[in-house]
Amino acid sequence: MNVELPYGEATLTATLPDRTRTLSNIEATTLTPLPDLDAAVREALAAPRGLPRLRELVKSGASVTIAFDDATVASYGPIRGIAIKAVLEELEAAGVSRTNVTLICANALHRKLRTSELARIIGEDLVREFGPRLLCHDAEDPAVLVDLGRTPEHGYPVEVHRLVAESNLTVYVNARHNRGFNGGWKSVCVGLSTYNSIKVTHTPDGMSMSVHGNRMHEVLDEMGRHLERRLGRRVFKLDTLLADPYRPAKVVAGGVDETRREMLADVARMFPTRRGLAQERFDVLVYGVPDSSPYAIFSHVNPILTLISSGLGYLGGLIEAAGKPGCTVIMATPVPERWDRVAHPSYPEVWERILPQTRDPYEIMSRFADDYARRPDYIEAYRERFGFHPVHGILAVYPLKRLSHVGRVIVAGPRDPAVPRHVGFETALSVEEAVARAESLHGRDCAIAYIQQPVPPRFS
Repeated sequence: MNVELPYGEATLTATLPDRTRTLSNIEATTLTPLPDLDAAVREALAAPRGLPRLRELVKSGASVTIAFDDATVASYGPIRGIAIKAVLEELEAAGVSRTNVTLICANALHRKLRTSELARIIGEDLVREFGPRLLCHDAEDPAVLVDLGRTPEHGYPVEVHRLVAESNLTVYVNARHNRGFNGGWKSVCVGLSTYNSIKVTHTPDGMSMSVHGNRMHEVLDEMGRHLERRLGRRVFKLDTLLADPYRPAKVVAGGVDETRREMLADVARMFPTRRGLAQERFDVLVYGVPDSSPYAIFSHVNPILTLISSGLGYLGGLIEAAGKPGCTVIMATPVPERWDRVAHPSYPEVWERILPQTRDPYEIMSRFADDYARRPDYIEAYRERFGFHPVHGILAVYPLKRLSHVGRVIVAGPRDPAVPRHVGFETALSVEEAVARAESLHGRDCAIAYIQQPVPPRFS
């Protein structure tokens, strides 16, 4: 059988044995785009789940913070700007002047956005109007952070941007649900938080794409409950489900828990349980890796993002579900060695210094994470020069945990074989050569699965 694999910025045709099964890592159903997004947002604000309307939650003269997803959330249409404007109209109906509103990009440990980049995701008119009242979150500025203590159940630290604590109301605009990964309390308790809080969930075992029974969101829900108890008021949320990266299919408003619960019911229909996709387990898994990453918006990918964060992480969700222990993963990618030392300042050092020492993500976390999180040169790049937080280069290698299930990774068609070999991966000139090598290891009749991966669009 012939298949077209994502391969860097292009595709690659590969011939696989006839016995190859096809599995899909793409949503099982597609949604219909909303015919009138403006009207849908206003309808959602008029009928919030679990909370009164915005105009009933604030009084004239109140201070309000409107936070929104940063550019790593792959939602490329106008939803952020349209939602912010609709919220402003609701607030004006309650007598809240727009001059009493602050906008903040919830970029967490991701890099801050330049003014031109903010204009791309919320619109030039809002950027011009809000000027100094449009901020990017700074997880390293003690002047803008507040410690709300620890959750009573498990002692998780809850630290957030001061605006969340001091404003009379916080409204959060979520631009997309990506399986069960984002949305919910991740928006506030990660997006507007600090490394001290974020590291509770961002571990090799902590992050999860699961729609139901998501261990990461169980922790974040506990943090969110504590936050609302401490503040004595609730956070108002707009949640979005996309038909495609540019067009929403559904918008829901209301309490954080209520909106996420409703959205997950729809997401569950789009994405069947991964462990139910295959009736058998496979010796060999084959897929392609595009030159794309949520952490490369307005930038470009690097070997860590391509091979580990995307290759084993975002695209490797079926490895444990469909692969036998000791399976062979074949990923096709040219994986050029190129680095954006402005956007990803700590990544080259992680690649050159840490990965030659160990590929054990638990060892990397225990030995290096806290050290990198305190590196003053990289922190200055995060705060002042549009770089990812220094610890992000460490977090990006945590998908190496999948190597505990995988026997070997063979990278097919690398531009420079030395790049994947740097992290202990094998190389092959072609997918066909990689499959032949896997058959020599697992047997001529070994079970092979081709995984259809989504091809992400470009942010235009």
